[in-house]
Amino acid sequence: MGRIICLMGKSSTGKDTIYKRLLQREDLHLHTVVPYTTRPIRQGEQEGVEYHFTDEKGFLTLQAQGKIIEMRAYETCQGLWRYFTVDDGGIDLQEADYLIIGTLEAYRMFREYFGAEKVLPVLVELDDGVRLQRALNRERKQQKPRYDEMCRRFLADSADFSEEKLLEAGNPRSFYNDDLERCLEEIAAYIKNS
Repeated sequence: MGRIICLMGKSSTGKDTIYKRLLQREDLHLHTVVPYTTRPIRQGEQEGVEYHFTDEKGFLTLQAQGKIIEMRAYETCQGLWRYFTVDDGGIDLQEADYLIIGTLEAYRMFREYFGAEKVLPVLVELDDGVRLQRALNRERKQQKPRYDEMCRRFLADSADFSEEKLLEAGNPRSFYNDDLERCLEEIAAYIKNS
């Protein structure tokens, strides 16, 4: 019986790197679920790899068809951006374990959709100062840096991952990412033994 492993954390905690490295581990046999977003594609991203990129009309069509599993919406400095997972036939929990990146709210919605026993939470944490520097370094590499959006995301993380919301989510097991290799090994062991 398969599970959804829900990798969560504030921005710039290293979730994307951890996600990619966990997928490379042959001992975990993890599959991907490509989420959807209405935000603009970033430099270096590819359609169907990091996300399926769509627009508001595409989102509304999928919603009308009843295919949205979970969705988050953010009023950004560039307008409304949605991130969502679609029941598009890509998830078969009879056959495999899947690794996703999500928020606490996404984790809750996955539990409601698939059942709590089929969703394993993994929370990645890191010092806020280190996160802010990482975010700044990443944004500087963009063709058109959006520092205002970077700051909005950073501040929103405080509310999105508040102690109250972590408690409501059942205090998911957390892993501190100040040493990537150690963090990866701890997460891999947790996935194997849970």
